[in-house]
Amino acid sequence: MSESRFATFTELLRVRTAELADEDVHIFLRDTVGGAQAEHLTYGELDREARRIAACLQEYGVGEQPVLLVYSSTAEFLKAFAGCLYAGAVAVPVPMPGEAGRDKRLNRTTAVLKDTGAKVVLTETSAAPDIALWLARNSRPDAACVVTDVPGIGDPDAWRPVTARPDDLVFLQYTSGSVSEPRGVTVSHRNLLANQAALQKVLHTTREDRFGSWLPYFHDMGLVAHLLHPVWLGTHSVQVTPLSFVKRPLRWLQAIDEYGVTVGGGPNFCYDLCVRRVKDEQVADLDLSRWRLALNGAEPVRPESLDEFAEKFAPAGFRPEALRPCYGLAEATLVVSGGVPGTPHVRKDFNKTALERDRVIGAGPAAAGAERVQTLVGCGAPVDVEVRIVDPLTHHELPPGAVGEIWLRGYGVARGYWKRPTETVRTFRASLNDEESNFLRTGDLGMLDNGELFVTGRLKEVVIINGRNVYPQDIEWAARTVSPALTFGVGAAFSVDAGREHLVLVQEVRGAGSEELRTVAQKIQALIGKEFEIPAGNILLVRPGAVRRTSSGKVQRTLMRKLFLDGVVRGEYEVLTPDVWALARSEDVLFGEDLLRPEGADGGRRW
Repeated sequence: MSESRFATFTELLRVRTAELADEDVHIFLRDTVGGAQAEHLTYGELDREARRIAACLQEYGVGEQPVLLVYSSTAEFLKAFAGCLYAGAVAVPVPMPGEAGRDKRLNRTTAVLKDTGAKVVLTETSAAPDIALWLARNSRPDAACVVTDVPGIGDPDAWRPVTARPDDLVFLQYTSGSVSEPRGVTVSHRNLLANQAALQKVLHTTREDRFGSWLPYFHDMGLVAHLLHPVWLGTHSVQVTPLSFVKRPLRWLQAIDEYGVTVGGGPNFCYDLCVRRVKDEQVADLDLSRWRLALNGAEPVRPESLDEFAEKFAPAGFRPEALRPCYGLAEATLVVSGGVPGTPHVRKDFNKTALERDRVIGAGPAAAGAERVQTLVGCGAPVDVEVRIVDPLTHHELPPGAVGEIWLRGYGVARGYWKRPTETVRTFRASLNDEESNFLRTGDLGMLDNGELFVTGRLKEVVIINGRNVYPQDIEWAARTVSPALTFGVGAAFSVDAGREHLVLVQEVRGAGSEELRTVAQKIQALIGKEFEIPAGNILLVRPGAVRRTSSGKVQRTLMRKLFLDGVVRGEYEVLTPDVWALARSEDVLFGEDLLRPEGADGGRRW
């Protein structure tokens, strides 16, 4: 099954469905009252369903046009995605509007509908009434809501084959919006095939591998690595729902055991969740010995998380070398770098003070004394992509031993953003050293050390206090350690300009009384002052769920900064410096609400 003979992913899919007609391509584990119910989809069934859905799409004349895909079942989604391929339409995976009662998902899906101008939305029977109502409420009664899991819709024999070209679009991958509004990344057949080849090189995958995921299909790691890569290889994937995983992480691990999954993963937080929620007696009932690649990407990788997970699940046969930190992003289709499977991942100690000033100095052997140390986990060597570390202001390449913006160039890098020519030129057509062009600016900060890529943070999220760079995720991680009331919550650290840069931390807290909140806030201030040597005068302790996150769990720090400055974010307990209070609570002064502030000498504000 040589992939080099395929010019498009559609060709590859048609060959796979013909050669492997009776084999599973996907197993969806649907949650029922009696437990998980397995729904098997074979390659032959996928082909037949794709032709049926494609014939229906051809009646709407959506060739080369965006079509929204809204599903709760990944099996039904995969059929619809293949149907878009067969019809020459551009698939747009999106979350269920208002899924799990989270309004930000409703807003995101509505924004995608508006941005694409899609005239057809594909969905399933259970969601059809809500989708139809959603379209009507958004003044889009002209958009067709097509229910694809009704057998009578579409005739597979009426499908007319479409000739696709390598540069035709396959799908739009809308970015999670952790630092900006969601934008549609345009992924072509050429991009997808190139990235699938790179993914195979990074993971050393074969037809013998089995994939197991909980990630949503509208997440690039979920779609490209866990749903489409198995098709590329001619194997199959197993999927539990994201909601099932969040409620009961054990379910994902049980699926890995039951179905012999060898490759599967997610962002760093999912490993923390497994450590916290899975009991020791439950670990004893698991067999994770066949899990050879536990991928960790999509957010900063924590060495503590890797160690805790490896220790926790060692009794289940899990091997530490299976943990595989990697780096990728939607704008590069997915994967950029990864380590060598079967070998320990790379971690290295750096001088933290130098790192905060964008310089790379290795920590000495006696660093535990006066020298401040930052341990970073390597994300492996770049594969099939050119990586440069660049000064984001001058656009000149930095010398070895410097932290800068990660720039990329290669066939797997997407074409640009949907209908955003200015942003496409700025992000995907960057010029390096005033000589080389067509580089992708990732917006991520990092460095190369002996060929290993280390990612240190986001360019737009770095907190700069007193001329030093401090990564917000480091502050958020440290703050959670001061009290058990913070263990299960997340935080958002960012800076605001109130005459000078001030650090603000919005931290979720659970089960704490008013006096305890005061103590927790004081401990956070003391810890940040000691560990990061910066003032921490602005702490907001908020209810669980108040910190906004993307569908994949990334903290939306830019959004939280905006909500804070707009006066929307209010704490159960607040400590704000006068300058920051005047900036973020100006309306309180304007309307006289400051006269009602129950503020003590400590500056705390109780709501």
